[in-house]
Amino acid sequence: MSEKIKFRCESRSGGTQIAPFDALTDLNTYRRRLLQLQLIGVDSNGIGFGNLSVRSGTTNNFYITGSATAGISELTLADCAKVVAYDFQRNWLQYEGSITPSSESLTHAAVYESDTKARSIIHCHDSNLWRALLNEAPATSATVEYGTPEMADEVMRLFKNTDVKTRRILVMTGHEGGVITFGRDFEEAFAVLIREGPGNGRARWKAFPAN
Repeated sequence: MSEKIKFRCESRSGGTQIAPFDALTDLNTYRRRLLQLQLIGVDSNGIGFGNLSVRSGTTNNFYITGSATAGISELTLADCAKVVAYDFQRNWLQYEGSITPSSESLTHAAVYESDTKARSIIHCHDSNLWRALLNEAPATSATVEYGTPEMADEVMRLFKNTDVKTRRILVMTGHEGGVITFGRDFEEAFAVLIREGPGNGRARWKAFPAN
């Protein structure tokens, strides 16, 4: 495995808040549901987990929740960034906004680049669901860490060699608890979680219908 390349991001807007985007309302609606299900949030050590993104138009640019915002119940434009350029091998991206985008941004970029129909992505954490899906859903290599160029490569490999495009879910084997779903909108990405969730036998999955 190659030496780990540190994630770097550069602002293109000088810290200016991004302009309004239509999907912010839906993003907040599904973030509230994910927070209630404890699929995103802040752990006992005060470390945030989970992030959401939405494609910008027909481009590979996208809006993503900012770093250290996982515990916030309602996001504003100041809590989101727009990724406008990236380079997987350099582990680098350029963004607009007043907040640094999630370090998982390049993983999101790999999904959008691999599936032109994907418009919304949920990256959540649940140890039970993760374990249940390890041998059931498309999964990245256990040797690949999150936030690395290799993770982006792994995601694109799954789109070439597995049924992830139709399943719309993948497991990050080397990132315990990490699960990604995607769809044409947040409703579809969330429905995939609900569809897969009951297998872990936890009643909290019944809190929301699939649609």
